[in-house]
Amino acid sequence: MPKPLTIEAVGDRQLVITRDFDGPRDLVWLCYTKPELLRRWYGLPDWQMTVCDIDLRVGGKWRFVSVSPGGYEMASQGIYTLIDEPRQVDQTEAYDDNWTGGETINELRLDALGDGRTRTITTVTYATPEARAGAAASPMADGMEIGFKRLDQLVAEETT
Repeated sequence: MPKPLTIEAVGDRQLVITRDFDGPRDLVWLCYTKPELLRRWYGLPDWQMTVCDIDLRVGGKWRFVSVSPGGYEMASQGIYTLIDEPRQVDQTEAYDDNWTGGETINELRLDALGDGRTRTITTVTYATPEARAGAAASPMADGMEIGFKRLDQLVAEETT
């Protein structure tokens, strides 16, 4: 089983999130870009993803909406700025409740490790140093790791 994600602060506005997966890059790419796969791992297990719209092209829009068991709705959306299948996808991201303190720029790189494993490196650039500090102090990493463990399971299911 892969090690938990790591987060590194870079400069005063970036977080770099790294996580390895025991599956080929092409499959991990599909798990990030195909709604039918993304719905199976993204977010917390007891939340329901009610919207998963992906127009995977430069200039295309995406929107995700998830609802908690108590009815709280978390919605985010953005625009794809770079698509290099299956190596990289860059996008803007903004949350309806603006918990990140403005729009972020997210760069997701997928590196094939040569042994059937994939490393994802996500660089998130926040609007301000204060926004980055707020995200770093939030439970964001815990929530991401919960989703990544679900992605581990999905990758294992899809490779057998």
